[in-house]
Amino acid sequence: MVNEKTELRKKVAILKGLAHPVRLSIVEALADSEMCVCDIVEMFDFDRTTISKHLSLMKEIGILSDKKDGLKVYYSLRIRCLPSMLSCIEKVIEGNDPETVFIMECCGK
Repeated sequence: MVNEKTELRKKVAILKGLAHPVRLSIVEALADSEMCVCDIVEMFDFDRTTISKHLSLMKEIGILSDKKDGLKVYYSLRIRCLPSMLSCIEKVIEGNDPETVFIMECCGK
C-alpha cells in the first residue's frame, strides 16, 4: 500500500508540474530536441529568473534533465512520452473520440 501511495504522489507531482502554461510550452518546445536556457528564455516575455524557476521545478520532479556545456545549460525531456500524451490530449480537445485516438496512437494510423 505504501508503494502505491508513493507512486500516486509522484504521478500527481508530474501532472502538477505540467499544469502551467509556461511549463507546458517549454515541454512542447523540447519535444524535438534539447534547448539552451538562453533560447527558452527568448520564447517568453518573462525574466530569466522566472523561467529558471520553472525549469528547476520540472527538473526536480523528473520531467526534464539538464547538461552544462561551458557557460550554457541545455535542457531536454526526461519523460520522452510527454509529446505523445499531449498530442493525444489535443486530438480529444479537437473532438475526436478518446477510444479512436487510443487506437490511432497504438496502431500508428
